[in-house]
This record gives sequence, structure tokens and C-alpha cells, in this order.
Amino acid sequence: MAITVYFPPADMTRDQYDDALDKLEDAGLGEPDGRVHHVAGLDENNSVWVLDVWETPEHFEAFGETLMPILGELGVEPGEPMISPLHNYMGG
Repeated sequence: MAITVYFPPADMTRDQYDDALDKLEDAGLGEPDGRVHHVAGLDENNSVWVLDVWETPEHFEAFGETLMPILGELGVEPGEPMISPLHNYMGG
């Protein structure tokens, strides 16, 4: 079952986000298995938020094993992600 995962960290900067992407790429997870779609945007305070679509919860959990230590190293508190079943996907 596909899921959506929304991370609304209160204080992730663009630099921290870019650094996390670099570290994930270095770890071989620039394009992780099971991730269908990735979007990042800015909230009203210029903090980065992330929305991903994953093929299964297990794919997301496996990715999180690498992601969470990276975020901790960068000083990012990801907050509690909102995880929900995917209802509809319209993409390229």
C-alpha cells in the first residue's frame, strides 16, 4: 500500500536541506528504492517542509534508518511526520 509522508520541521533551513541531500547521495540514497515522488517547499518562515510518496511503509522505514541520523547530525528536529495512505496520485 502506497503512503504519503509529510515532514513539517519547524526550523530546517535550505542549507540544512541541501546538506541532507548531499549526505543521502553520499550514502547511496539520492534516489532511494520505493520512493515515488519527493517535493520540498518553504513555509511562511522560510523553513523547508517535505512531502514524499512511498510504495510501501517498509520502504520509508528503511530510508529513515539512514535519514534520521543525518538529520540529527545537521541539527534538524524533523518533528512527527504525518503518514497516511495514498488516496490518489496524479504525476508524470
